[in-house]
Amino acid sequence: MSVEQGRLWSDFCARLGQAVATLRTQGAPTDRFNQTEGARYLSRLTRLGLEIYLENGDPDFPSFYMPSHETAKMGGDNPDNLYLSATISGDRCYRLWGNIGTVAYLSIGSKANRYALDGTMPSTGEIGKAELAVDTEGNFEVIASVERPQDDASGARAWLPLAPDSTMLQLRQTFLDRRNETPATIRIERISEGSDAPPPDNPDVIAQRLRSAADFVVGTSRLFADWADLFMTRPNEMRDWGQDMFVKAGGDPSIFYVHGYWKLAPDEALVLETPEPDAVHWNIQVNNWWMESLDYRYHPIWVNKHNARRNQDGTLTFVIARRDPGFGNWLPTVGHDQGFVLLRWVNAAETPVPTSRLITLT
Repeated sequence: MSVEQGRLWSDFCARLGQAVATLRTQGAPTDRFNQTEGARYLSRLTRLGLEIYLENGDPDFPSFYMPSHETAKMGGDNPDNLYLSATISGDRCYRLWGNIGTVAYLSIGSKANRYALDGTMPSTGEIGKAELAVDTEGNFEVIASVERPQDDASGARAWLPLAPDSTMLQLRQTFLDRRNETPATIRIERISEGSDAPPPDNPDVIAQRLRSAADFVVGTSRLFADWADLFMTRPNEMRDWGQDMFVKAGGDPSIFYVHGYWKLAPDEALVLETPEPDAVHWNIQVNNWWMESLDYRYHPIWVNKHNARRNQDGTLTFVIARRDPGFGNWLPTVGHDQGFVLLRWVNAAETPVPTSRLITLT
């Protein structure tokens, strides 16, 4: 991108414009409702891309940002999660510290973030709540580095492995009852040698970060459109599509992901039934065609381990439908006639795949 005479901005907008291919991809719904949601989706990815690469892109002065939240979403974002990420570099060393709060599940992963390149984000190191060495008051400290620290024989600090190509930390806080729980608090600082303050703005750096933000929008939207194309090959059922594809895209290796595509007439419902395994956490949610969770601020579009209604035999029934069918756990479609459904089993002893059947509502 040239920075002279407005060319940088023009090039940035031109690259963003290439994301229109996602709205025109084969299989994407073409009606006004879904296409408008798709345009909003791309605008949301633009916001996230600017936060990730432009505003929080300095690995020497990292800060946590939210890579997905109530009004900017991607890839089947979890309504039970508070996501935090930070830009890092594998050739540096970092200290994280904070308080665990009351979250049911917490994981911190180091990633090689290549979303702006090829839509992948493989894991380079993972630790969970059990490895955080939390003290009696809920406080913890983590060192993130390629080499394990040699100066802490007490074990009071946890270690998060980095790799030379690590570029991001990703933290998932998962709640059972989000409205009534206390989130973890966490901070980050670079502790390896370096300057105490950022240098003056560098035009080349700003240009590169804008380029990466635009590439992120194009690449991310393409990635999840490809997922949609795959899931649509088996309509109205859920499948284990293989976990490698989800881990490569930044998924937590401790979570088993089960995706499905649903398409329903106004009087139809998709009934999903499964045994409930022993798991630290689980939930199931309804997404639109662009793989954004539906608006969970105002609609009960997800069910989790805490609030689910069980059948008498302990099994679980979920019903995706326009209106409440009067049985099972209802997942409303909120005006949509098609979309995706995602089930997560977190640290589960078993990972069943729900059976599915279409019914006509009376």
